[in-house]
Amino acid sequence: MNNKYEEITIKTEPIFQGKVISLQVDHVRLPNGETATREVVKHPGAVAVLAIKDDKMIVVEQYRKALGRSQVEIPAGKLEQGEDLMEAAKRELEEETGYRCDEVRPVSSFYTSPGFADEILHLFVADRLSAGEANPDEDEFLDCEVISLETAKRYIAEGRISDAKTIAAVYAWQLHRLTGSYTL
Repeated sequence: MNNKYEEITIKTEPIFQGKVISLQVDHVRLPNGETATREVVKHPGAVAVLAIKDDKMIVVEQYRKALGRSQVEIPAGKLEQGEDLMEAAKRELEEETGYRCDEVRPVSSFYTSPGFADEILHLFVADRLSAGEANPDEDEFLDCEVISLETAKRYIAEGRISDAKTIAAVYAWQLHRLTGSYTL
């Protein structure tokens, strides 16, 4: 791991501890010897699933309070302490959509907003699905939809799909259709 320009933490001030995230202010020493503060959101990480059924993508639409509107996304959710990534992906897929799968395959892992958060998101693909019954969390209200690649691209253009994980999943799906692989 390259730590060029590493910032050494001098002191950490906890600000907020929530159900999903915590916020802290880190006082750091910069590479030039000066000091600065960094606001850091801590997150346990998440999984997301590019679920393909009959050459269509399974998505959910839900209201996102931070954006003040509904948007269409692939199924996703935060990791529980010590949870296996693949099991978490299968759990989230079934909870949000009702679809089950025997296996998921990794596509990529990426940091969502490394400028201020440590959240890492693990993207998986599932394509041997069987329908079942959704069981979302008690505070989740969502609709499940099955869409074509063309519809997904239109939703991106319209802003109905605007989150990084879903856009990355759409591009991975398009890459798979062109090359047979979900990854470069």
